[in-house]
Amino acid sequence: MSKSLRFFEIIQILRRATGPVSAGHLAEHLEVSTRTIYRDIASLQAMQTPIYGEAGVGYVLRKGYDLPPLNLDVDEAEAVAIGLALIARTGDVGLWRAAGRAARKLDQVAPGTGQVLASSRGLDAVTTIDLGRLRAAIRNEQKLRLVYRDANAQSSQRVVWPLVLVYFVDAVMIAAWCELRQDLRHFRLDRIQEWALLDAHFTGEGAGLLAKWEATLKDDTVSTRPLRPHENRTP
Repeated sequence: MSKSLRFFEIIQILRRATGPVSAGHLAEHLEVSTRTIYRDIASLQAMQTPIYGEAGVGYVLRKGYDLPPLNLDVDEAEAVAIGLALIARTGDVGLWRAAGRAARKLDQVAPGTGQVLASSRGLDAVTTIDLGRLRAAIRNEQKLRLVYRDANAQSSQRVVWPLVLVYFVDAVMIAAWCELRQDLRHFRLDRIQEWALLDAHFTGEGAGLLAKWEATLKDDTVSTRPLRPHENRTP
């Protein structure tokens, strides 16, 4: 674990704690020596992080302390700006509005990112289903009832457990557990004829199903290229 990540973890542990946390407890959690924890605490205090206490007593973090804002270099800020601009292609109006707010905030802390543009041409705004409520259903592990028309124009009623929302260039799709088929299935939003949120939830079961989808279906569904820069290569 890098030093910067240890610093972050120490702050998070102290933020959640209800009382002083010993160096021994921090060392055990982070799998380092207590001497390393003493040095890390001293470094954090030197950076004006409001940690109080001492060795043998325990440490506390001042209430209300928050982490400093994330610092981005120029290339990172421009990459975020392009990513925000590309959200317009998804047809998700709620995300597009949020991206606009985020872009304005980004331009305040990284002036010049507004000069890096991406075309917003893509899907028309999705109006057949409220994508904001759908994203919330995924976060809240809330079941949906769908009337779905498949590729053969056959309609069926399904109760599904939404796991993932995938934005393609030409469509938006839900990956979900289907109670009718008792298996993972994909549902294009443009083939959903009716939909409704149910009061029923699948709390605690989403992580396992998501792991199964990632292991069995993700690579065939979402083609993603690893972001590995090819250094020292000539064209």
